[in-house]
Amino acid sequence: MSADSSGATGLAGRYATALFELADADKKLDDVAGDLQQLGSMINDSDDLTRLIKSPVMSRNDQINAMGAVAEAAGFADLTKNFVGVVADNRRLFVMPNIIKAFQAQLAASRGEATAEVTSAAKLSAAQLKALEAALKKSIGTKVQIEQHVDKSLLGGLVVRVGSRMIDSSLKTQLQKMRLAMKGIG
Repeated sequence: MSADSSGATGLAGRYATALFELADADKKLDDVAGDLQQLGSMINDSDDLTRLIKSPVMSRNDQINAMGAVAEAAGFADLTKNFVGVVADNRRLFVMPNIIKAFQAQLAASRGEATAEVTSAAKLSAAQLKALEAALKKSIGTKVQIEQHVDKSLLGGLVVRVGSRMIDSSLKTQLQKMRLAMKGIG
């Protein structure tokens, strides 16, 4: 799969396409996808790791060594470890979250799946995620991979984005609509 056919553009897209093609050739797509999912969660959950990948003042060697230690401790596959090392060596760690998203999008597209970005006021339970996945599958007509985010400012409800479509049933939006409607009355 070439970069032209996958629709991957930009720096993150090029890195993701290269990793996807290597993982596909080695029949390691699931291993690499799992490693990247874990790395993405680690980046989201750790302020220190986020600082490490975004710091322009940290030396190349320090970033390479730190990311190598993280990959080793997490038990990543050799391909993932090598890839993270190359990204660190090229001083592109700051793009890693976007690389992960681009890789996941390419994997979903290759499998005929859609990715839904779901933002809620609180973390959804496994049962809620399963019900949402089933409803989205019925609506879209294809298997859906859910990428969950939490935004406490929503107060309640969900914001679901699949491709260019967005459904916003959050209380925050409903309250804003009511506020605008009341301003129009007076």
